[in-house]
This record gives sequence, C-alpha cells and structure tokens, in this order.
Amino acid sequence: MMAKNKEPRPPSYAVSVVGLSGTEKDKGNCGVGKSCLCNRFVRSKADEYYPEHTSVLSTIDFGGRVVNNDHFLYWGDVTQSGEDGIECRIHVIEQTEFIDDQTFLPHRSTNLQPYIKRAAASKLQSAEKLMYICTDQLGLEQDFEQKQMPEGKLSIDGFLLCIDVSQGCNRKFDDQLKFVNNLYIQLSKSKKPIIIAATKCDECVDHYLREVQAFASNKKNLVVVETSARFNVNVETCFTALVQMMDKTRGKPKIIPYLDAYKTQRQLVVTATDKFEKLVQTVRDYHATWKTVSNKLKNHPDYEEYINLEGTKKAKNTFSKHIEQLKQEHIRKRREEYVNALPRALNNLLSNLDEIEHLSWSEALKLMEKRPDFQSCFVVLEKTPWDETDHIDKVNDRRIPFDLLTTLEAEKVYQNHVQHLISEKRRVEMKEKFKKTLEKIQFISPGQPWEEVICFVMEDEAFKYITDADSKEVYSRHQREIVEKAKEEFQEMLFEHSELFYDLDLNATPSSDKMSEIHAVLSEEPRYKALQKLAPDRESLLLKHIGFVYHPTKETCLSGQNCMDIKVEQLLANSLLQLDHGRSNLYHDSANIDKVNLFILGKDGLAQELANEIRTQSTDDEYALDGKIYELDLRPVDAKSPYLLTQLWTSTFKPHGCFCVFNSIESLNFIGECIGKIRTEASQIRRDKYMANLPFTLILANQRDSISKNLPILRHQGQQLANKLQCPFVDVPAGTYPRKFNETQIKQALRGVLEAVKHNFDVVSPVPTIKDLSEADLRIVMCAMCGDPFSVDLILSPFLDSHSCSAAQAGQSNSLMLDKIIGEKRRRIQITILSYHSSIGVRKDELVHGYILVYSAKRKASMGMLRAFLSEVQDTIPVQLVAVTDSQADFFENEAIKELMTEGEHIATEITAKFTALYSLSQYHRQTEVFTLFFSDVLEKKNMIENSYMSDSTRETTHTSEDVFPRSPRGSSLDYNYPDSEDDTEGPPPYSPIGDDVRLLPTPSDRSKYRLDLEGNEYPIHSTPLNCHDHERNHKVPPPIKPKPLVPKTNVKKLDPNLLKTIEAGICKNPRKQPSRVPTAPPENIDQSDNYADPVDTIFKHKGFADDIYAVPDDSQNRIIKVRNSIVINTQGDEENGYSDRISRSHGERRPSKYKYKSKTLFSKAKSYYRRTHSDASDDEAFTTSKTKRKGRHRGSEEDPLLSPVETWKGGIDNPAITSDQELDDKKMKKKTHKVKEEKKQKKKTKALNPPIRRNWESNYFGMPLQDLVTPEKPIPLFVEKCVQFIEDTGLCTEGLYRVSGNKTDQDNIQKQFDQDRSISLESMEVTVNAVAGALKAFFADLPDPLIPYSLHQELLETSKILDKTERLHELKEIVKKFHPVNYDVFKYIITHLNRVSQQYKTNFMTADNLSICFWPTLMRPDFENRAFLSTTKIHQSVIETFIQQCQFFFYNGEIVEAPNTVACQLPPSNTVQMVEPMVPLQLPPPLQPQLIQPQLPADPLGII
Repeated sequence: MMAKNKEPRPPSYAVSVVGLSGTEKDKGNCGVGKSCLCNRFVRSKADEYYPEHTSVLSTIDFGGRVVNNDHFLYWGDVTQSGEDGIECRIHVIEQTEFIDDQTFLPHRSTNLQPYIKRAAASKLQSAEKLMYICTDQLGLEQDFEQKQMPEGKLSIDGFLLCIDVSQGCNRKFDDQLKFVNNLYIQLSKSKKPIIIAATKCDECVDHYLREVQAFASNKKNLVVVETSARFNVNVETCFTALVQMMDKTRGKPKIIPYLDAYKTQRQLVVTATDKFEKLVQTVRDYHATWKTVSNKLKNHPDYEEYINLEGTKKAKNTFSKHIEQLKQEHIRKRREEYVNALPRALNNLLSNLDEIEHLSWSEALKLMEKRPDFQSCFVVLEKTPWDETDHIDKVNDRRIPFDLLTTLEAEKVYQNHVQHLISEKRRVEMKEKFKKTLEKIQFISPGQPWEEVICFVMEDEAFKYITDADSKEVYSRHQREIVEKAKEEFQEMLFEHSELFYDLDLNATPSSDKMSEIHAVLSEEPRYKALQKLAPDRESLLLKHIGFVYHPTKETCLSGQNCMDIKVEQLLANSLLQLDHGRSNLYHDSANIDKVNLFILGKDGLAQELANEIRTQSTDDEYALDGKIYELDLRPVDAKSPYLLTQLWTSTFKPHGCFCVFNSIESLNFIGECIGKIRTEASQIRRDKYMANLPFTLILANQRDSISKNLPILRHQGQQLANKLQCPFVDVPAGTYPRKFNETQIKQALRGVLEAVKHNFDVVSPVPTIKDLSEADLRIVMCAMCGDPFSVDLILSPFLDSHSCSAAQAGQSNSLMLDKIIGEKRRRIQITILSYHSSIGVRKDELVHGYILVYSAKRKASMGMLRAFLSEVQDTIPVQLVAVTDSQADFFENEAIKELMTEGEHIATEITAKFTALYSLSQYHRQTEVFTLFFSDVLEKKNMIENSYMSDSTRETTHTSEDVFPRSPRGSSLDYNYPDSEDDTEGPPPYSPIGDDVRLLPTPSDRSKYRLDLEGNEYPIHSTPLNCHDHERNHKVPPPIKPKPLVPKTNVKKLDPNLLKTIEAGICKNPRKQPSRVPTAPPENIDQSDNYADPVDTIFKHKGFADDIYAVPDDSQNRIIKVRNSIVINTQGDEENGYSDRISRSHGERRPSKYKYKSKTLFSKAKSYYRRTHSDASDDEAFTTSKTKRKGRHRGSEEDPLLSPVETWKGGIDNPAITSDQELDDKKMKKKTHKVKEEKKQKKKTKALNPPIRRNWESNYFGMPLQDLVTPEKPIPLFVEKCVQFIEDTGLCTEGLYRVSGNKTDQDNIQKQFDQDRSISLESMEVTVNAVAGALKAFFADLPDPLIPYSLHQELLETSKILDKTERLHELKEIVKKFHPVNYDVFKYIITHLNRVSQQYKTNFMTADNLSICFWPTLMRPDFENRAFLSTTKIHQSVIETFIQQCQFFFYNGEIVEAPNTVACQLPPSNTVQMVEPMVPLQLPPPLQPQLIQPQLPADPLGII
C-alpha cells in the first residue's frame, strides 16, 4: 500500500558512448568527437561547451576522483521530456582510453581488457567517481561542481557508436570503419540497442558519410544520425532515438538530415543574434563596459537565449564591435564637425584673398600658425593622431586638432575656401555695381516695390551675374537707405518748419484744423512727397514729431542720446569737477598771504616809476594796508622788452598779480597786446593754469599837461579794456596831483589783487560765508538744438575755459555759475544750458534775464527752431544770437552757410539783439568776452525785465511748477553802476580781437578785409551794431593802427556829422550818464505814411499823460518814433530802445510784446504759413481790412500772430500787440466783466455742467450715474475693470499710454459691443491698447458728474497752496475721504492703476506728470469757459499728479514718497508794490533715466559744489 502512495520515479537509462580510441597511432592526432558529443548533450549551453578534451593524462590526473583509474568518464545525467510529456533520466558514460603523458601508452587500469571488450561491457562500477566536466577540472576538482556517479555503478542500457565522417587527422577512414565493425560485433552481443552517430558533419566528407550509411544498412535496425557537436545539430536527436529504442512506449523521433537540421538550428541562432544585437544597440555611450551592460541585461530573455546559443564570448565580441562602432561614429561626427568648422577658421585667419591666393596648403598652414588667433581656432596635441587620444572626449573644446589639417580632406577645404573668396569677391563687386546702378536710377522712390523696378535692370551685367536673392537683397538695402534718408530729411523738414508746430501751448493736443494746416503747408515740400508711397510711416513720423513738440522731454527727444540736455549734463558733470579740483590746487596756498609778489607792466619807464612810488610809500618793502602789514616784492617789466615772456616765467618768482599802467592811447593798446600774449602763452603753449588766471589791474597814470583833453577818453578806453579782461580799473581820483600816481590809487590796486586771490580761493574753499554762493544776479538761458553738427564743449568753452566759472547749486545739472566784472562790480551769472524743446517751458513760466540762442549755420532746421523759439520770447528780454560753423572761410565758400549766417544777423539787427559767430577751428570762442556786451545789456535791463515778469497776471495765478533756480533773498537791492558809456552799444577798442569796425557780414568780394585774432586766425566781424551813432562815437579818438574801410551796406543808417561833438560834450558834462540807443530803421515794406506821427487827438490818451501833440522826426532819416502811450522826441540824452526810460518810470512800463512783432523775418515766416492755409482773402483784401482796423486801434492777439497777421506787421513798431489804448482797453474789459457776470448768474440758475454727448447710439450703461453701475459686492464698474485688466495684462509698457489717441471707431466699437454683451472679452476683439485706454477715458468723460465732485474743487485748490508738504498731503487725504463712497472706490481703483502705469515710465514714457496732464480734465470735468478756472489749470493738474505719486499714502496707509516733482504750489505774492519777485528757478525737463545718469560727483572736500 505504501508503495502505491509514492510518486513513480522517472525511468533512468544509462547510455555508453563508444568509438575509435587508443594511442595516436591507432586514432590519429585527434579523437572522433565522443567527448564533444557528450559535452553538448549533457551541458548544451554555449558557455559550458568545451571543444577540446584530451585523453593524454598524467598519472596523478588519471588516479584522481574524476577519472578514478578508469578508462571511462561519467558525464552526468540529463532529464528529458518526450513529446508525450513523459520524463526520463539519461546517464551518459563515455568509453575511452587514457594515455600516459610519459610513456604515451595506455594507463594501467583495474580492467586490463582491450578497448573493444571494455566498451561493450554492460556493467560499470567505480566507487566515488565524480562527474567529468572539462580537462581543466582534473586536479582542481574542488573548483568545479562535484557530482558522483550514482551508487558507484551503472548498468548500460544502450550504446551510441560514434563514427567521425570528417577528413580526420593522420587517420584512414577505412581503418576507423574496420575498428567500428569489430566494435559493433562486440556490442551486438550485449543485445542492447545501438545507434550510429556520424560526428563532425559540419566538416563532412560525403563519401565517408555514404559508407557509414551503407555500413548501417547492412545491419539490422541500425540507425545513423548525422550530428555536429560544434553547432549543436541533431545531438539531442541521437540520444532521444536511442531512448525510444530502449522504451518502445515513447514516440519514434524523426531523424532529420544534417543540412535540414543545420538550417533550423542556424535560424534559431540568427533570430537570437538579431534580438541580442538590438538589445546591445540600446547602449549609446561608447565608454560603457561589458561588465556593466551584462549585469543590466542578464535577466532579459533575449540576452539569456543568445548566451545559451552562442555563449558569453561571442556576446562580448558583439558588444565590443558595437562599442567600437559607437566610437568610430563619434570620431566621424567630430571629424565632420572639424571639417565643417574649418571654413570658419580659415575665414578668421586667412580672410585676405590677396594674401593667400597663390599660397600652397603647406604655406598657408605656416601662415596660420603665426596668426594671434591661431590658438583660439586650433589645438596642437602632444600625441597624434587626434582620434586615438582623449581629445575625442573633449566635447566642449571646439578647437580643431592641427594634425587633422595634414589630411587631403582639409587641403580640399582650403582650396574650396580660396575659390569661395574669389567668387565672393566677384559677387560683392557685382552687388556693389548693381547697387550703383540702382543709385543712378532717379525714379526709384522710397517704398517702391521691386517688381516695378526689375524691368529697368534686366539687361544690366551685374544683375545678370548675381542671383535673384542677391538682387532683392541689394534692392532692399537700397530701399532701406533711401527710406532712412527720406525719413531723416522729412524729420529735418519738420524742424525747418518749426514755426508751424510751436504756436500752441505745451501739453496741448492739435486740433483737426491745425492738422489740416500742417498737411497743407508740408504737402508742397518735395521731402513730404518723397514718402508718398509710405504714407502710414510719414503720418507716424509726423504724429511722433507733434507728440514730442507738445510733450517734450529728454527721454523722448527725437535725437536720442544726442539730446542737448543729456550731452550738457554729461559734459558739465565732468568738466566742472575737474575745474574745481584744479582751482583748489592753484589757490590753496594763497589763502592767508603776508607777502605779495607783483609784476608791474608799463611802457616807456612807467612801470619803474610806479614801482618807485610804491617803494616810497613803503618802509623796508613793507606796506601798510587796512591795518595789516604786507611784504611787497616788486618786479617792474617794460612792455617793450623782447624778454617780456622770459621775465614773467621764472621758477623763483610766483606773482600774485600784475599792475598794468598806462598814460596814453598808445600805451593802453600796447598793454592790451601784451596781456593777450601773456594769456595765450600761459593757456595754450605752457599750459600754466596759475599764470593763465593771473589777476591784472589797469592803472591810469595822471597827465599834468593834458588832463582836461585826454583824460575822459583814456578813462573810457581803460574801462572798456578792463571789462574785456574782467579785471579792475583804477581811475585817476578827482583833483589835481603833482605826481603821476597817488596813495589812493596804489591802495585800491592792492586791494583788487588781494580780493582776486581771496575770490579764487573762496570759489574752491568751504569757508562759510553769510552770502550764499549760489545766489545769482542774472539768469541766462543758453539754447541749442539737439543734433546740431557741433560739439557741446564748443559752445560751453567760453564759460568752462574761464577762471571765473564754477558749478551751480546742487541738483542743477544743466547750469554753471560765472563771476564776472560788469560795470564796476563783480556779478554772479547763472548760465543754464538747455535744448530748445526744454527751453519752451522755461520761456513761458520762468524768470529769465536773457537768452543766448545758438544755431548751426550748416543746418536750416537749427535756424527754423531758433525762429520758432525767438518768435514767442518777450521783446523786453535781451537776446544774443550765436551762429556756429567750422571756420570763417565757410561764409565765402558755402552759399547755404552764408545765407543762414546772414539771416541770423539780419534777425538780430531787426530785433536789436547781439549777434556773433563761433568757429570750431578757431580759439577765439574760448574767451568769455564774446558775451560781455550781452551781459552788460542784460544787467542794464534787469529791473525792467523783472517788473515785466511780475506784472504778468497769468503767471501769478498759474505758477505751480517746481523750479531749479535758487530763490534769492536779496530782492532788487543791487547797486547798478555802469561805466562811462554803454558797453553793449560800443565797438570794441583797438586791441580787441573782435575788431575795430563793427559791421554786418562782409560780402564775398570783401574777403581781403579779414582780421586776425590773438592766435593769428582770420575771422570776419559779426557783432551786430545796435546803432550806428555809437559806432562812430567810439572812434572819435582813432586808434594808432589804420582803421579798415567799412563795407557799404544797404538799410544801415549813416552817422550824424555832429554826433561826435555831442558825445564828447555829454561825456565831459556827465561821465556817469548813459548815452542812449537810437532804434534801427523800420522794415522796408512799411507804408510811407508811417513816417509821420498821427495828431494826438486821434489817439486815446492815457490819464495824466503830457500833452505832447507830435513826435519829432528821427534825426538821421526824419522818421517818426512812436512809443507805447507816449510820443517821444529822440534827443541825445535819455532814451533807450526808442522810448523814454524816465517816462516809463513815471507812467509804468510798456506792456511787453513778442519778438515776432519786431522782426519782419520772423513775422513774414508765420504769415506765409497763414496765407498758405487761409487763402480765402487776397493780400489786397487783407490790407484793406488792416487799414480799417488800425483806425480803431484794434488790439491783435499776443499769443498767435496768425490771428491778425497783416495788421500787426503793417503797424511796424506801432503794431497793436505792442501799443494799446488804455481807455479802449478799459471799455473792453468792462464789457467782458459785465458779460462774465451775466454768464455767472445764468450758471447759478442752471445745474452743473453736463458733458457733451459723444455717442451716436443709445446706451443704458454709458452716460449713466456711477451709482447705477456698481453694487456693494462689485464696487467697480465692470467696464472699468475689464479695461484696466486688459491694459495691465497686455499694454502697461506701451509708449505714450493714455497720451496717444486710439482709433475712434475702435473705441466706439468697444463700448457698443459691451452694451450688447457685458461678458465680452476685449482680448477676442483684437483691439489696440490705445483704443481700450481711449474707451476707458471716454467712460469717465460720459458720466453725468465728474468723478471728483465739483463741490470739492475749491477745497483742493486751497489745500494745494499749503507750503508744508506733509501738512498739504494730510489735508488732501482728508478731502478724499469726503468723496461719496462709490466715487471713492472708483477713484482709488483708477489712481492705483495710473500709479502702476507711471512705474513703467522708462518704457512707456508716461510719468505721473504726463498722466496727470492726460487725466485731470477727465476726472475733474473743468468748465473751460470760466476764466477763473482756466487760471488754476496747472494747480488742478498738479493735484492729480500728487494723487498718482502718493497713491500708497492716500489709499493704503503707506509712507510719503519723495517724488522728484512734488505738488507744492505757491502762488506769487499778491503785493504788487514789490517790484522784483524773489528769484525762482527754471523748470527743467525730467531727470535722465537711471542708466543714462553719470555717476554722482564725489563730495568735494572743500565744499565748493
């Protein structure tokens, strides 16, 4: 029962493999394949198959446990499953014969029978015999698997007879077959199954196989199986067939011929190989190792199958081949990269065709090695070739291995490179030739398509040579050039027509009529028509120009970094710092001096006489002055000495000053020439800053014999020279003295030297003084146009090269200070240098004492800008015109330059202004003296200018801007003392570099009449004569040199022959009395009737006016001079600018007009624009209208001459803009006042001002009260939210946001779509940001009431006047809290949005100031018909600017922001008794963007800046 419960064991069979064995003599030098057949069957895996098994063993190996002194081997067992699923175990025994490796005879065994007998034995026994694996196992059994033969004995169940059908080694097949036959006989006796295994069929000899088959066929039931142990073909089949013969129950296996079985086996191997190779190809890094990869793949079935079939060795070889392929592929790619990079390297190193065209490759290599960039393109390796070094792994090193260049491939690349250079040179030549062909075709216009031009160049040689792409590229480049040139010329044209654009206020928006006027004028210009095919671009340029004109800042300047404001800031930041540091070194040692070193310069012994006089008044060379003793070291030098300059420059003597003494016109002229030589030698040759700034003092010596005759002239000329040199003049005191010099003169001169030394030290020392150094007596604005073709330092050099120049107050980056002697006192002059676009705001709002208007004589646009600016300047303010060009020769050689210089001088003559020219190639402009006469004129008119400024009621009510000029506490308490004659009407003295003869520009025929400046440069004379009487007066005493003849000029008045006597008598009678200027002749086209005065009864008289009935004709041309509210007789004494200063002071200053009414040139330009756009009436009709209106003294517009262009000009000096009738004005004002009162009464009866209906459709949303559009949950109107969200998401950085108008149709469409669908997405509408911004502004404009209630406007206005910033902001915050809650929420929301917009000002150029300009009318809804409201527009705008800047403070409890532009608004004092308002600064443009600002100047240790 127990036996039945046990699982049946699989049947076990023992198979004995037999065949030819024995010594080498018997079997040859190789076996018949018994061991290989057993090995393949028992251990079929390729790694466990050993092709070599030896039968020659040592005695030790033979006696080991594996062989165990037996001539058979136990190979182990194999469990096999048949087709029917029944398993069986097959034990394999190999019968062989082992040979002693010493005797080469069979080893002696326990069984001494011969092989044939032993092999046929059916019972085998060997105690503890181990399984055989391979030959290496013998002697190292412990290193291999140890498995014993079962129970030490086996019964053989069948025999496998092996017959080698290969060629064999030293063995005859017949002998083998004979041996097999005998063996078979013995085996058959055992009655056991036998199968013949034909071994080594992979090396089969066909007839051997046939003989084996024949042998088997002669035997009963003897089967032949064709096998190959090497390829594992039919090995298992032969054992399976033998088992079937032993167990008849098993299915009979099919015996397959070798070739068929081989094909099947090879197919398995090929399939497994493909799978394995695909597996291996997943490895892409050629650095991978077999160990790493095999560990990763060992469990993969494809890997295991291939290892079983082909073995690890083959797998590793396959892997190694793959890795080598990867490496070679990498090397190939690197080689391709190097070869592809080689042309670029050759372009860098060998780009000159002329240099390499005839060089061989080896010569080119040597040339490349010498190039400095060789190492950056190539690398020379220590080991070569490069592909066998680690350089192939340096992927980041793109340098080409130099040994690669020795290949033929590299040489071919070089040859191709040379050919490419040759063809490229030819191609470039033909492209340039084609470009020149295009340039010759005149009808090609900007924007013209290529298709319209191609037909005209079809036959061109260059066009045929180059490709279509090249021809299109050349044409595109040509188009870009002509388009760019056309745009530049168009922009230049716009500047040339500046009068057309600058007649409206800043921050205005041009009306449609204005735009039509602009287009009408410009359309006649060829430069306008040139962009006809680029009309959108032309319109964009025009709008951009208009936007800049109305909203000018240096950030948006059309000249970019060439903006004059930027360049001036940069130059002053560097120059003033160096200037101050240089001065500190010069004068630091001269602060407290006890010893004074003096040069005394004179002619004919005067210097020695003065030195003797000083020594006479001294005690042992010690001089007492003002309670202090000074040691004097005097060095008298004769001006005629040939060693003058050598005596001045000595290492042992450092002078503190120089006394220059004269007693005649000749000695004065000589002294002037000497001083010019000294300064030129010091500044230009020796570069001696100390001597260049040496203080000079002019001393007039007493003349006993001719005191009454020559003294006034000497005094006058001496003072003139002192003014030019900016040095003190010591006059002969009143009374008669026996000696030439007296103690008073010497003390005054010494005080001047000590004061000059102290002044030079004070400029750079931090010594505190009561007087603020930043206070300015005069404020001058110098204007220049951005982009003019001259350097900024050229126009600033007259100031920066002066020893009296210093930095202005901190924060005034565009200003500098000058200390100059004007009259008899030293004055502080602040010069602010601005671009014209920045000066416009200054001209309208700030107190300026004078303008220096600079223009380039090479550029019409520069003159156009000057005309536009000058036209709106009040005629009470002195003006200096400065033309800039390269040299005086330009005037004669270039007609355009001559025309512009002549026009500038003509304008200056018309408006009684100064004119001069600066030459970049001359050093004369380095002298500050070119502006001395202008400064004197400004100082003379200072009171009148300030009184005029104070009387401007518009400024008093609208002034809110922050200023850059410091406020002066001194008021108008200046003491004005002037020299004997009026400086700005004087011709220069004989020594002056300006010249003797003051005249207009010379004609080309007068080129011989040049004057030499101090450096020997020729230049013409360009100082404008204010009146010719003064000109002749100056030459009452002729200079020692021969005067040059004057060029005849038309329209210049001749001198009265008796004038000189009158001047001399006036000087002698009253030396301090100022002679007057006589006005220039009226314009040519004034009607002759204007030469006579109207009777007084035709004029409305001013109250209290003197009953002067007629005016006296001019004394030179018998013309009447008519003056505002007065008829003045032009006598020799007291008039200035054509009116009596005495009468002006008695009856009030005349009301200032503008220069455009004084200059025919300026006014005719504006009139020409007017006529071109308003041509409804002819000139005759206009003239008739003018005559009619003049009878009624109609008052023309002061702001725009175009409103009454003909009348104002025909009036000449008496034009209505300048003269006015007080009674008529009073009547008009009464009417207007009455009308205003009636309007106010009507407004009180009506409701608040309703906005105009802008929409042309009915809406239930837009135009509705704000309260109807919000809910407590959503306090912001949905439309506002959508617009703000869209703008902040897509266009916060859009340039000109809220300033540039969007498309009106798009704005309306946005609101219409929102009316229809409140959920509409603005993004889906594809509208521009500007259109959305416009729709948002329109929403607020359509509200029934403004967002800021009218009831709070007055409170905001009053609060804005609070001076203290913190208090003002807190008061404004309280007012905001009074808003209706709905208004408050929306106002907070929109202001927060605008604050975010302003934070992007660097890209959108919309500062808080700009945004407030755009938004305040929308938020406050002003009544522009109310004059009172108009007077406070700037204040309201500044309030909105404050809300935007201080958004965090007002709405989010944040801190107060220190904004660059605060909102402090201080109205001018209402006390009209005060004659001069405290000085207020100019309003400069916004500061530079952070990246454009020069580094801040370091703190000056001496505290000057």
